[in-house]
Amino acid sequence: MRVKTHLRSVAALSALAMLAACGGDTADETATEETAAEDTAAEDEGDGSSDESMETEEEAAGGDGNTSDTFTFGYVLPETGQLAFLGPPQIEALGLAIEDINAAGGVLGQEVPAPVAGDEAGQEAAAQQAADRILSEQPSAIVGAAASGMSLAIIDRVTGANVMQCSGSNTAPTFTDYEDDGLYIRTAPSDALQGPVLANTIVNDGYSNIAIVARADDYGSGLAEATATALENAGATVALNETYDPLAREFNAVVSSVEAAQPDAVVVIAFEEGGQILQGMFEAGLTPDAVGVYGADGLRSADLGSIVNESDPSVIAGMKGTAPASADNPDFISRLQEFAPDLEETQFAPQVYDCAVTMALAAEVAGSVNAADFKAEVNGVTSEGTECTSYEECLGLLEDGEDIDYNGASGPLNFTDAGEPGTATIEVYEFDDAGELQSLETVEANPAE
Repeated sequence: MRVKTHLRSVAALSALAMLAACGGDTADETATEETAAEDTAAEDEGDGSSDESMETEEEAAGGDGNTSDTFTFGYVLPETGQLAFLGPPQIEALGLAIEDINAAGGVLGQEVPAPVAGDEAGQEAAAQQAADRILSEQPSAIVGAAASGMSLAIIDRVTGANVMQCSGSNTAPTFTDYEDDGLYIRTAPSDALQGPVLANTIVNDGYSNIAIVARADDYGSGLAEATATALENAGATVALNETYDPLAREFNAVVSSVEAAQPDAVVVIAFEEGGQILQGMFEAGLTPDAVGVYGADGLRSADLGSIVNESDPSVIAGMKGTAPASADNPDFISRLQEFAPDLEETQFAPQVYDCAVTMALAAEVAGSVNAADFKAEVNGVTSEGTECTSYEECLGLLEDGEDIDYNGASGPLNFTDAGEPGTATIEVYEFDDAGELQSLETVEANPAE
């Protein structure tokens, strides 16, 4: 495993408190649950009605995929909801990719139009409605969703319509073996790769009796399981591995479970609700001075200290965590900020840029803008060819008859057969004495290690 060590200040992210304010109210949650229940009931009907429902859905969405001669994108990304801070960097990165693709001549000689927009909104029903509306336009590909749970809510719709889906931020291990007919890909690494790095960080810090609490969703449970397995393989004891309802009003029971486990280190795998869990832990004496406290990408926020204790952000000093990292690519970040001057956050922007370029290059190789045709070329354009780092450079190589290996804005992709990165660059971060977020090192991980 190759390790590169850096120490640099990390740009501030949007406040987690603001994320909570973006969530739906009780009525919205009830409507979402009712819609989900109706969808489940429809799927649970007899085989005939289920098939008929699927046929109707695909007819409405355009089950033949894009039958035009123009490559078109849609996106289902968080414009509102608890992950709204991840929307702008991903949306702008897609816009920059389209600009770069068009500057190089487009896809198969045709200019790529602006993407059809859709908001995942942190609600399955909203994400599904957005996907259906976009699919009615018969795009070549949909970028998104940002959250693994929202992607799982739309993946069957998208791939069933012969449209490719690419996420730059889905990390749940669920997608690796998902039956998607080769039409779902991602440029973010699976948490099966992040978990061992998090576990090694904890063990190398000298801890051996670990409590893990995680969101009860595919992201939380997947990363928790990967971390627990790696901890046990390293000889540590997992005293607690418990999931919780992220929509709960309070998390006293979670804190009580951690206390009862008597760990020497605690891992909290959370989104915005993690601030409340940490606050409860610290009030119970489970501070970074008393036990090791660790998070993951969902808690990688420069504002976390202020969320836990507004008057004393340094309360989280010493807390560590891990998150998928992009290659050190200041040129890309500079170009993105020039393209979108008001953009403050850049998390997952390189990965989304690579989604767009990878799919466009696959279409060039296949000679078709229909995902049913170019899906077979996606993995190949990311490995075992002449290295290239931009759409223009890669396109030139293709025109010269060469095989290409696209090394993107987020780094080398080297897709596996599952259509995801075979290696991952994982950042280890820490909050310093003032509670400010610092990047300690980046670690390259792959399944063979």
